[in-house]
Amino acid sequence: MKTTKSKTTAKKQITEQDGEKLKELFVDGLKDIYWAEKNLAKALNKLSKNATSEELKSAFDLHKTQTEEHVATVEQVFEIIGEKAQAKKCAAMEGLIAEANEIIESTEKGTLVRDCGLIMAAQKVEHYEIASYGTLRNIARTLGYEDAATLLQQTLDQEGETDHLLTELAESYVNEQASAE
Repeated sequence: MKTTKSKTTAKKQITEQDGEKLKELFVDGLKDIYWAEKNLAKALNKLSKNATSEELKSAFDLHKTQTEEHVATVEQVFEIIGEKAQAKKCAAMEGLIAEANEIIESTEKGTLVRDCGLIMAAQKVEHYEIASYGTLRNIARTLGYEDAATLLQQTLDQEGETDHLLTELAESYVNEQASAE
């Protein structure tokens, strides 16, 4: 009996220790997406200014507004878990923004080819955000941060809607008209 009890105690200690490590990973992920969202908000202005179609400009403007809300949401999540909101440079978002800038530089202004490229770049961003928020939501649930998980799910839902909107724009006319240019 004594052996079983000490194994159970050891197992419980490892679990608590792992929980702390998982929380550290969670906080690190929040810092990463916080930086990503703050920098994306700035980049979306440039994407909007360089889009050709009014529909794509509007989509980028809407996403900028949502992104600013996402920054506030991540701040709320930090507050819920008792941590200070801090940003940590996100190499992935930095690269995705750089790629969007390359598309702007390598495509002709006023063309739907540029819009097609901007949609491609924006969807890569959306997929990164979807992966990040989905993972963060799951970790929040594991750690018992249900309020944080709910907020992260709401953001995840918005990111999915934005991705869907971009797909609709591409499929409705952008890609086809770009192929004719």
